[in-house]
Amino acid sequence: MVDSHAEKAIRTIVITGGSDGMGRALALERASRGDHVVAVGSTRARGDRLLAEAAGAGLGGRVEFVAADLSTVAGNRAVIDHVGARHAAGIDALVLGANRPFPERTETADGFESTFALYYLSRYLLGHGLVPALARRPGSVIVNVAGVGMTGGGIHWDDLQLRRRYGTVAAQLQAGRANDLLGVAMAERYGERVPYVLFHPGFTRSGRAAAERLRPAARFAIRALALVAAQPVARAIAPIHGFIESPPGVPLTAASRGRSLPLGLKTLDPVAARQLDAVTARLVAGRAEARPPGEA
Repeated sequence: MVDSHAEKAIRTIVITGGSDGMGRALALERASRGDHVVAVGSTRARGDRLLAEAAGAGLGGRVEFVAADLSTVAGNRAVIDHVGARHAAGIDALVLGANRPFPERTETADGFESTFALYYLSRYLLGHGLVPALARRPGSVIVNVAGVGMTGGGIHWDDLQLRRRYGTVAAQLQAGRANDLLGVAMAERYGERVPYVLFHPGFTRSGRAAAERLRPAARFAIRALALVAAQPVARAIAPIHGFIESPPGVPLTAASRGRSLPLGLKTLDPVAARQLDAVTARLVAGRAEARPPGEA
């Protein structure tokens, strides 16, 4: 019998949030399809569990784990450098999924509000930093798993770090709208070489790590709702497989829960996208280990 995986080139897929929830499921499934997966996660323990599960399924050589604090500029730079050193021929897909709620306002070592840093800024840094590696491979793609299509929240231009009005939901919504604009700016700059996908999977019965950080009442409510309303992980990640295997032929795609979204949505405003891009570039310019967009 001919191994169908041997008939195609092996893809290299980088997945953030790759050791829990949707990211973990995606990593194992891509490996089972013959791809090489670089799973990035915050804790070594979950990474070890992922590697053990991969090995138990006969996929040990197809999954590598990188422990990194993606809430810091240095942590993102370490991932970019690791990928550049280990995968000099390039990578085929970057799936951005790392996120977790913070019940109380906290700041990272760089002085950024933690949700802004992890959910938005890390995706800005990794996207820009790994474009050169993606551009080396034909048919590459970036998939940003966030909340495109939602209209709640907005960018607090006068208080991006939410020092005056922090709330867990407000922080998540601001970072979600920032990711919408990130996709627009990235597609405008790089989309002809590396198409960008903004993808909202919908409510998913995913990992426990993020929920554990919530207050008990909120944690109980989410788990109860998930029992009756959340979709299984396999269904949620199915479109991501499609984007990886058949990347869109246009610079920017927005998709939510199985349907394409118009790019004229007010949350995808190109003027606001350029403004946020410029603001973000200034924010990271003075931080340790930061490099200009597109420089590898």
